Amino acid sequence: MPVPFNDLYAQYRSLQGEIDAAIAAVIRESAFIRGHFVETFEAEFAQVLGVPHCISCANGTDALYIAIKALGLQAGEEVITTAHTWISTAETISQAGGRVVFCDTEPGRFTLDPQGIEARIGDRTRGIIVVHLYGQPADMDAILAIARKHNLWVIEDCAQAHLATYKGKPVGTLGDISTFSFYPGKNLGAMGDAGAIVTQNCELAQWMALFARHGGKGQHQIEGINSRMDGLQAAILSVKLPHLPQWNQARRQIAQWYQDHLAEIPQLQLPQVRPDVEPVYHLYVVQVQEGDRDRLRQQLQQEGIATGIHYPIPLHEQPAYAYLGMAPESLPVAHQSARRILSLPIYPEMTGEQVEWVSTALHKYLKSS
Repeated sequence: MPVPFNDLYAQYRSLQGEIDAAIAAVIRESAFIRGHFVETFEAEFAQVLGVPHCISCANGTDALYIAIKALGLQAGEEVITTAHTWISTAETISQAGGRVVFCDTEPGRFTLDPQGIEARIGDRTRGIIVVHLYGQPADMDAILAIARKHNLWVIEDCAQAHLATYKGKPVGTLGDISTFSFYPGKNLGAMGDAGAIVTQNCELAQWMALFARHGGKGQHQIEGINSRMDGLQAAILSVKLPHLPQWNQARRQIAQWYQDHLAEIPQLQLPQVRPDVEPVYHLYVVQVQEGDRDRLRQQLQQEGIATGIHYPIPLHEQPAYAYLGMAPESLPVAHQSARRILSLPIYPEMTGEQVEWVSTALHKYLKSS
């Protein structure tokens, strides 16, 4: 049976009546840019996370840029972040005038390694951006302790971790500012691009809302940017949001099925989950022996099983960051992980039969290798 990597149409079919009605309401009211649909979603998302302020914006990349600008990063100041992530996390540091300092990741967890952070802190370090990659919360206690010790701000990049929890608290409620993406394939996805920023700090919230909307309407208090969520996306997200806990639980069930089926394959390293966290498995990423991955992907594709690689080249090895002069092996965990990782299909509508089919194929091809 074919197994897609994701199936967004299946999710739409399950909510088709509600989504179509929400879209029709936006069209009927011509509430295409901001308006009450956007304000309603901002309030709903803030309530779900238990924070006082949610500022919507055009996408998750803008959310990071706005957050960094709000924290007052000056030209040439440094921000520490992971090299094992999508480029948005790093490029927005540069766009805000800062300098990226890449740090390695924890083996098997793919999140920022606290043990590597302090060695990279210098006189010009101002902040840390933590990525809860693949829906797995990072070691926030250790990272926040380092930040407090050195008077650094912390941004949580929660683009892949909607409602994941760290020691009972939702990620996104622990740092100074947190950012979310609602790209269609995310755990909570729009039908286009959309993003949001959340914070406990009223002054930061006011500034970010102003900055994202041209610095004011009519009377411009500051020079801002144009980054607004449109009403159609907000209305769709409001329909989907109540279902997010159930969808996350479905992802955890699928992850457990994978664990049950794949634990006995010695060539596979399964995701490691930190104690006292509840991941949301935006992606289910395994590791295979270096050199075997591309062959395995081709074999799975022949069986109709789609896979992904997130991400094939760590950022410190990308041409865009050649100016940093970092050797590939300078971040050994990220360097090795990128050559071993393989993302298996996972989405809430995936069935146990589909998981079994993927698992059977992995047994077939790895045990014969």
